[in-house]
Amino acid sequence: MSEEIHLRFVEVARELSPGLADAFERGGPVTLRADDSRPLAERLCRSIAGQQLSVKAARSIWTRVVDAAGDAPLMAFLSEPNQDTLRGCGLSAAKTRALCLIAEEARAGRLEADELRRLDHAERSRRLTALWGVGQWTADMISIFYFGEPDVWPEGDVAARKTLARLTSPRRKTLRTAARFAPYRSHLALYLWRHVDAPPV
Repeated sequence: MSEEIHLRFVEVARELSPGLADAFERGGPVTLRADDSRPLAERLCRSIAGQQLSVKAARSIWTRVVDAAGDAPLMAFLSEPNQDTLRGCGLSAAKTRALCLIAEEARAGRLEADELRRLDHAERSRRLTALWGVGQWTADMISIFYFGEPDVWPEGDVAARKTLARLTSPRRKTLRTAARFAPYRSHLALYLWRHVDAPPV
């Protein structure tokens, strides 16, 4: 994020609440670092495996899954015959099913990052949430952190939503507040996560 955009954020925040402006100013500009070094299907599976868990717990479970796969390709290992092993890694039945179905899509060539990269966030979300077990929060995280989309407001992220409400007004709709920061709403979420030191898994 450029210094110019950061100053614009602070200016808009000051119109909304001194507390929000202070949160933005305190740490300086944020940087959105997209990471597509791993296959999309793997990132989706890891994101689902870590849902509603602490960062530490999510990392521990995912390490167990990868270790259980051993030398086998991960997408081949994530399959119905290995469901009991996956449950033993700490995954719930629902998460195990979701991972196996995503892996099935990947093996069939129906989950290509290059194809999804060409779509806007709304259309990409429709495609991703059509997969069993993939919700809007996961689609938002993939758009922000895998594809590097600058203008995604993750309304379903509890930390981002509650922090924005607390720093502005609980009576004001967070979607409406976030709209003031378009076309850089992903950066808004980054500011808020930094403020509470609660990055998404």
